[in-house]
Amino acid sequence: MSVIETNRVERLKAAHGHLDGKDLLAALVGGELKGRIAVTSSFGAESAVLLDLVAQVDPGLPVLFLDTGELFDETVEYRRTLETRLGLTNVVVLHPSEADLAEAEELWRDDIDRCCELRKVRPLARVTRAFDALVDGRKRAHGFERQQLSTIEDGVGVIKVSPLANWSTAEIEAHFIARDLPRHPLVAQNYRSIGCWPCTRPVDPGQPARAGRWAGKAKSECGIHTLALGRDGAGI
Repeated sequence: MSVIETNRVERLKAAHGHLDGKDLLAALVGGELKGRIAVTSSFGAESAVLLDLVAQVDPGLPVLFLDTGELFDETVEYRRTLETRLGLTNVVVLHPSEADLAEAEELWRDDIDRCCELRKVRPLARVTRAFDALVDGRKRAHGFERQQLSTIEDGVGVIKVSPLANWSTAEIEAHFIARDLPRHPLVAQNYRSIGCWPCTRPVDPGQPARAGRWAGKAKSECGIHTLALGRDGAGI
């Protein structure tokens, strides 16, 4: 980000950094980011909580969903379920280009970083230029690189907003119950963080939620939250 953009992040943090959840969303969506903010969602194990808050604030807010070509069938169906149940009216399904998809076909076997770049980072980067900020469902409770997460961060080219950064696993569960939100079908099989089927496994009791992602590999993020995705084309 330029100095001006960095100052903007600091100004937003000063004005709204004490907020989280629905209050933070409402302040940003209805404030200076109006019309320039979107949500990214995997429609995974915990996604219903953030999407429920989004629906309460603005059901027409763009929700960007990355269909990598390797998702569980259950995830695709769950997206339709939540879209209907919550009344989301602007879910945008993003796909890799045909060329990137062809290159990525078997990469999950031996080059998972390149596979994630082609299937997720590039498709998201292409649309990020239209927005100043992206909302995500990351939480410090996920562990790994997320333990120091803030609700508003400089995402190197885009402002990253994590309204649930401070929420505990217990608070997420309480929201599911209080709002009677539908569960991702794979949660019943001990999947706690759900991405592409070749790189997602159930977790054992006591393990962090994201321990089932790229299990056995020195990797815990796909790249969409850690690489530049700005309007200058970085990340592509």
